[in-house]
Amino acid sequence: MKSSFVKGLCILSISSLLVACQTTDSSEGEYGDETTTYSSVSDSSEAQEKTHENEHEHDHSHAHDEETEQIYDGYFKDSQVKDRSLSDWEGDWQSVYPYLQDGTLSEVFAYKAEHEGDMTAEEYKEYYNKGYQTDVDRILIKEDTVTFFKNGKEFSGEYIYDGYEILTYDAGNRGVRYIFKLQEKAEGLPQYIQFSDHSIYPNEASHYHMYWGDDREALLDEVINWPTYYPSEMDGHDIAHEMMTH
Repeated sequence: MKSSFVKGLCILSISSLLVACQTTDSSEGEYGDETTTYSSVSDSSEAQEKTHENEHEHDHSHAHDEETEQIYDGYFKDSQVKDRSLSDWEGDWQSVYPYLQDGTLSEVFAYKAEHEGDMTAEEYKEYYNKGYQTDVDRILIKEDTVTFFKNGKEFSGEYIYDGYEILTYDAGNRGVRYIFKLQEKAEGLPQYIQFSDHSIYPNEASHYHMYWGDDREALLDEVINWPTYYPSEMDGHDIAHEMMTH
């Protein structure tokens, strides 16, 4: 009798241990699922937050791009215009006029005729021929010194900032001329140089139109001839591609 009781007690104890073990395993499994679920919710929340941030950055970037495009096209407020230093145009620059003469820019005129449709390719070529025409094939700007390369000769002088002028064109859009004055008169150098690069606040220029002469006010009326300069390290095809993307 005693032996049977002990045997039964042992069987009951083993059963209890097995139940306890099964309960523990099941609990770990449930907590493991909850932990995974919690992690997924957290990841989802972070993903949503990142998506929101990316959307905000995209919207901000898009708005900034639209504003930049409007400024490039000549539509801006006076309050947006800021002073600039000569360092914005620092570098070694080449005239694009030789590329028009040798035919490299012909694809640009064909592209404009097809996509803008205002003129034929030949008419565009004639228009830009007047605009780009110059005998200054290179300009080097370093700190306050501007060097003109003309007909195989170099002419250097220091220029100081002389303010800017906002111009309104017949088409209704506007532009800003940034003006620099020759500090000391020197042979072969213009008294004034004026930059126009479609920007209206401090910004490193990727290309520019330059006007030069001895009469500050008369230069502001010049809208037919605007010699244009791109970095000297670019070749003609790079310049043509750059022109077609603007």
